[in-house]
Amino acid sequence: MELDERKITILKAIIRSYMETGEPVGSRTLSKLPNLQVSSATIRNEMSDLEEMGYIVQPHTSAGRVPTDKGYRFYVDEIMKEKDIELKEKDSQLTEYKELMDKRVDRLEYVLKHVAKLLAANTNYATMISGPSSRRNKIKFVQLSRMEKNRILVATVFEGNIINNRIIAISEDISEKEIGELNMLLNTSLTGLTMNEINLATIMKLRSDAGDYSDVIDQVLTEISEAFTNNEEEELEVYTSGATNIFKYPELTGGDAAGMLIEQFEKKDELRQMLGEINEGYAADAENAGIRVYIGEELPMHDMSDCSLVTANYDFGSGISGTIGIVGPKRMDYDKVLGTLKSVMKQLEDTFRI
Repeated sequence: MELDERKITILKAIIRSYMETGEPVGSRTLSKLPNLQVSSATIRNEMSDLEEMGYIVQPHTSAGRVPTDKGYRFYVDEIMKEKDIELKEKDSQLTEYKELMDKRVDRLEYVLKHVAKLLAANTNYATMISGPSSRRNKIKFVQLSRMEKNRILVATVFEGNIINNRIIAISEDISEKEIGELNMLLNTSLTGLTMNEINLATIMKLRSDAGDYSDVIDQVLTEISEAFTNNEEEELEVYTSGATNIFKYPELTGGDAAGMLIEQFEKKDELRQMLGEINEGYAADAENAGIRVYIGEELPMHDMSDCSLVTANYDFGSGISGTIGIVGPKRMDYDKVLGTLKSVMKQLEDTFRI
């Protein structure tokens, strides 16, 4: 038995109707659709075939049909195959994202946290975003600033606008002019380098050019080295929003289901692990690094098997990458979610890509 054009039309109609109402769909409902010029009897026969093929299921004897995970998977694949969703710049709900990106704030983390909130508000689903992974990261610039006497703030800014601040104590006070000269020396020598590229020759030249302040250079390089290590080993931050949106969908609130899902959003370690694995998957399969959809049992976290998860990977170069995820019921509005994610990813990359 094959999925011919009529079966595909009926399957899509069932899925769209169920996504809108959350109620099982019967042949009578479908027969009223203008694009189905066939009798209720014919529709019932086609629905029986679709059920036998595993695309829909009848939850109760007298009820209509609802999509299975296989049905949702077919529907999502068709959406992604038929078109590369166009960006809708005129869509008013996306204006908030553009305004946020246009600010070009100093810290990417700030933007990601607010993107999570906006996505949750605009999609009515739960969202999660992993903070940037900074493996193989490069120095963007180093800024030394005088604090109180004999103390200097060392601010190391990595590509992706990841900032590490440390304070060092020095034996003798230093003037603003000398601080400026050291800043110029450090940035001329270190900008654009990874930790592995800061070799002995670079260090010796820095110490020589610093003259009487070679000991200050030694301390600064030690702090920069520790900042690199922290950026590589530090657990990824995870930003979440909209978990309570789960209560808007009856199929996710029966029994202990809603409580379990809310609890999952509190388990940052598990979310971190899941998003990290998804991010690594994107890195390993660069040719298919677009938006991905996980339905039901396909989700990496078992307690979310009644949901769908739509993910996208942001990658700004030099190892700065992470994952955005939107969680909702299997009947989520995939068109809207895919379109919104496409727009957000473009604006993020236009703003932050190195």
